[in-house]
Amino acid sequence: MTSITLMDSILPAEHRERLMGIAREVSFDTGTRLFEEGRRADRLWIVRTGVVALDLYVPGRRSPVIESLGHGELIGWSWHFPPYVWQFGAQVTHPVRAWEFDALAVREMCAADPEFGRAVAVWVGRVVAHRLHAARVRLLDLYGLHGSGNHS
Repeated sequence: MTSITLMDSILPAEHRERLMGIAREVSFDTGTRLFEEGRRADRLWIVRTGVVALDLYVPGRRSPVIESLGHGELIGWSWHFPPYVWQFGAQVTHPVRAWEFDALAVREMCAADPEFGRAVAVWVGRVVAHRLHAARVRLLDLYGLHGSGNHS
């Protein structure tokens, strides 16, 4: 499955430019936890370089990595949907340079301009669909019953 990046045609150029107008450049070292599942989602990032692993809390087990995100990919979508709580965790696995955005500022931009808001919603929605599919596939791979397939 291919990734959904900011540079895709999902978000038109004029909306990308508006969004990038509030970006702040940040960097994170390997091992940095960007966020924890269940905590307040108040930021989002777009990866410039490096890799961030999304993981999922599984009681009694090590948190499996659901997906690794790299150049151009959105880190975080939970900021877009109430109650604004992270649905996954995220940890830097290779040093990251990224653009960081204040979630409240992006939501306010979306509310002020319905066309911009719709474009962002479609982009984030596609990311959510992709991530949920990736989580399902990864969890089936990790915890599915072996030998449960059709034996014709």
